Amino acid sequence: MKFIDPRIDFAFKKIFGSEDAKDILISFLESLLGLKGDRCIAELAIMDPFLAPRLKDLKSTILDVRCKDHRGISYIVEMQVEKVTAFLKRIQYNSAKAYANQISRGEDYPHLKQIIAVTITDFILFEGFEHCASVHESRETVFGQSHLTDIVHHFVELPKFTKDLDSCDSIFDQWLYFIKYASTLEEIPQKMQADPIRHAFEKARVANMTADELELYDKAGIAIADARGRVELAREEGIQIGEQRGEQRGEAKILTRLLQRRFGSVPDWASERIAKAEPSSLEEWSLRFVDAQSLDDIFSDRV
Repeated sequence: MKFIDPRIDFAFKKIFGSEDAKDILISFLESLLGLKGDRCIAELAIMDPFLAPRLKDLKSTILDVRCKDHRGISYIVEMQVEKVTAFLKRIQYNSAKAYANQISRGEDYPHLKQIIAVTITDFILFEGFEHCASVHESRETVFGQSHLTDIVHHFVELPKFTKDLDSCDSIFDQWLYFIKYASTLEEIPQKMQADPIRHAFEKARVANMTADELELYDKAGIAIADARGRVELAREEGIQIGEQRGEQRGEAKILTRLLQRRFGSVPDWASERIAKAEPSSLEEWSLRFVDAQSLDDIFSDRV
């Protein structure tokens, strides 16, 4: 038995954003937000149902699950694999836009309902703490009270979730384990037998996917691998360039010190040439320095 990787955008949308599997998303949200009693989600309306044909070109790797509960509270749930430029700004923009789009006229302000943005990342987003789930909201700076509560952001950073299966005692822990490790499992763990989680595993079974869905899933996985490859290549090239520039700067400093010791000072024109020189020129000038009697002997090609 094999399962698709919920961290891939296509798979995440299929599992958590399907009309026939609302119990999955409800269970995840209730466990994340700690909803109990009358605060539990009695009903959920998927605002942007999963439509495979719209995803064939895979022009966007950002797929939101948008939904609304019986109290009118809206949720934006997003799985993000790679960190992108201005990521936090985009998250805030999306939630603010969803909040404003609830009404069309200013006098309808009383009809605005709370927006809860849930963002799951497969990378570390916040370096200042180690807990994987965090809540971000506006608070008054002196007494720490919350008055502006209509937009709240919940973040889950998967790399910070390090529990093994035996330690996953809460439903929320089991959901994080499912999202992070489902694709590595060959069967549903005995400890993860709650109905919504079993349903999620069934939705994630490779055997239950159509040929079109498998093709789209493979394309989404390839797109992520390509993006990561580009980032890694750019990082390696950046390191190489940095090392070369570091070596060049070191050689330039050594040559400048040698000139200062031999001739007392280095004129501006010589300093400028050294600063802009290629490694081959620096090497040649250093060799000439051994027998040079003047700067002109070293920079003999100077116009």
